[in-house]
Amino acid sequence: ETFLRDMLARMKADADVAPPWCYKLAFSGFLGRLVAPSWKVDKKLDLDYHVRHSALPRPGSERELGILVSRLHSNPLDFSRPLWECHIIEGLENNRFALYTKMHHSMIDGISGVRLMQRVLSKDPGEINMLPPWSVRPKRTRGSKTDSEASISAALSQAMEALRIQADMAPRLWDAMNRLIQSARHPEEGLTAPFAGPVSALNHRVTGQRRFATQHYQLERIKKVAQASNGSLNDIVLYLCGTALRRFLVEQDNLPDTPLTAGIPVNIRPSDDQGTGTQISFMIASLATDEADPLSRLKNIKHSTRRAKQHLQKLPRKALTQYTMLLMSPYILQLMSGLGGRMRPVFNVTISNVPGPEETLYYEGARLEAMYPVSLIAHGGALNITCLSYTGSLNFGFTGCRDTLPSMQKLAVYTGEALDELEMLALPPDTATQKSVRRKVAASNKK
Repeated sequence: ETFLRDMLARMKADADVAPPWCYKLAFSGFLGRLVAPSWKVDKKLDLDYHVRHSALPRPGSERELGILVSRLHSNPLDFSRPLWECHIIEGLENNRFALYTKMHHSMIDGISGVRLMQRVLSKDPGEINMLPPWSVRPKRTRGSKTDSEASISAALSQAMEALRIQADMAPRLWDAMNRLIQSARHPEEGLTAPFAGPVSALNHRVTGQRRFATQHYQLERIKKVAQASNGSLNDIVLYLCGTALRRFLVEQDNLPDTPLTAGIPVNIRPSDDQGTGTQISFMIASLATDEADPLSRLKNIKHSTRRAKQHLQKLPRKALTQYTMLLMSPYILQLMSGLGGRMRPVFNVTISNVPGPEETLYYEGARLEAMYPVSLIAHGGALNITCLSYTGSLNFGFTGCRDTLPSMQKLAVYTGEALDELEMLALPPDTATQKSVRRKVAASNKK
C-alpha cells in the first residue's frame, strides 16, 4: 500500500541532481526568451517543487489518466527554475502507476529523452533501490569535455572550426535551398517545399490548454503492411496520420483542396552520443489528404518521402545543423514576430517517429508496460503526432490545442480504422486476420 509513497521518499532523499536536470537558464524572463539558451547549475534546486505526487480516483482508467496528463501538460514551466517536472501518478487500474515527465525542448529532444529513460530503467526485474531519473549521470562519450576541462583557447578553436565548416558548406547549402525553391515552382517533381501546405484548421493561433490522446499497435502489423506495399514503416505512419486527418477534416466540412504537409524531425545525433540537448534536422513531406483513394494516397506519400530523403542525403552531416536553421528560420521568425498562426504555415503538422527500447524494462521491480510521447505545439501548429516504439509495439501520442481541435481524440480512433482498411487492401485476402478485419470494417460501414 505504501509502495509509491516510499519510492517517492527515496527519490527525494537523493539530493545528487545530475545534468541536465540541475541546469537552469542563466537569463530568465524576457531576456532568456530572446537569446539562445545559456545554462548554469541551480545550487538551490527544490525537489519538492519539481517532483509531485498525484492520484486518480480508484480505479483510474486510461481515459482519466489522459485527462490528468492533458491538464498537467497545459501548465507552463517556471523559467526561473530548472525546466522540468516529474509527476508520480497512482490509482491506475490493475495495480499500475504512471510517471509523467515534462522537460523543455531546449534541454532535450526525443532521441536523447528515450536514451536518458533507458539509462534510468533496468532490464532486471529484481533490481531495487534504483536511482531517480534526475540522479542518473550520462555516459561520457569519446572526446566530450566537462565544464572544468573547458578553456578559452578550446572555445576559440571550436569557433574557428565552426566558421571554417560554414565556409566550406556554403555551396552545398545553396544547392539545397535552390532545390527547395525549384520544387516550389515545379511541385510535380515530388519534393515538398516549405509553405506548400494550405492554411487549415490546424494552423491558427493556439491557447494554453492541451488535449492528449493515445493509440498503440503491434509493430508487426505495420511492418507487414509496409512490406506488402513496398513502403517503409514511416510511410505507413504518415499514411495513418494523413488518412485520419482527412476524415477528421471532412467531417468538419473543412478539408483543403491542396494536400496537408508534415514536418518530420530527423535525428542527426551520432549513435554513440549519450548526451542531451537537441540535435535534429527536418524534412517536409506531403500527406496526400486531397487524394480520396487510399492506395493512391499511400503512393503519393511514398513518392514524397523518397524525394525528401534524397534531398537530405545530398547534404553532408556537418552541414545539417546549418541547413536546419535555414529551413526552419521562417518558422522561427513567425513565432518570434507574433505572426505564427496568422499566415501560411511552413508545414501543417509535425509527425515524428522515435525508436525506443526493444527489451522489457523495469523500475523498482515494476514492469514498464507502455511509453507514450507527449510533445509540444505552437502558434500555427495546433497538433503534434509523435510515435515511440517499445518491445514490439508502436505507441502514438496526439498532443493538440484544446480550443482549436475539439474532439481531437477521434484522430486516435481514425488511425486504427485506417490501418484496418489498409490491411484489407494491401494484404492477401485468405488470411484469418483479413477475414476478421473484413467483418469489423463491414460492421463499421453498416453503422
